[in-house]
Amino acid sequence: MRVVLAEDSLLLREGLVRLLDEAGASVVAAVGDGPSLVTAVVEHRPDVAVVDVRMPPTFTDEGLRAAMEVRSKVPGTAVLVLSQYVEESYASDLLSGGGGVGYLLKDRVSKLADLSDALERVVAGGTVLDPEVVSALFAHRRRRDPLGELSPREREVLQLMAEGRTNTAIGRKLVISQGAVEKHISSIFTKLALPPSSDDHRRVIAVLTWLGA
Repeated sequence: MRVVLAEDSLLLREGLVRLLDEAGASVVAAVGDGPSLVTAVVEHRPDVAVVDVRMPPTFTDEGLRAAMEVRSKVPGTAVLVLSQYVEESYASDLLSGGGGVGYLLKDRVSKLADLSDALERVVAGGTVLDPEVVSALFAHRRRRDPLGELSPREREVLQLMAEGRTNTAIGRKLVISQGAVEKHISSIFTKLALPPSSDDHRRVIAVLTWLGA
């Protein structure tokens, strides 16, 4: 797996390079700002770009904007965004670009297994969200517009779907059968008025709809 890394802090950048190497990835370029990220991705065509949200010069959303430019210039590039804090608007903007994206808090990537899993899932086209990010997005959504007819259990299932969990993993987490999980998901699709389509497609639309994307 080939990676381009963007992190403005030299110390953190070097630490992430070592961590990515331990995770089995090959870092083909490590840069410190958004424009350099875009240039490196266009040059190296990596499998995934790992990007800090806040980078020079203003340390607000340069990393996110660079990641979205990467997705525009080199379609198919997976993006894993790292942040020190939960940034609701940034996560929603990222999700609006479709699959192959992830948003993790930096504390989470210190765990090698979590980082390896996240990289594999975004490169495979999946969506990976830090549980704290998911919780913040749901809280924000509830403030703006309650989850309507969804039951508390259906909300739990949808939250785990947003984290990228499989039906089997959801059942294990909630201690319910896979059949029960499937019934909850079917009910979610019905209540969100999602027309018949592939379950994978409806799953993505359900998550994006209720995370405000």
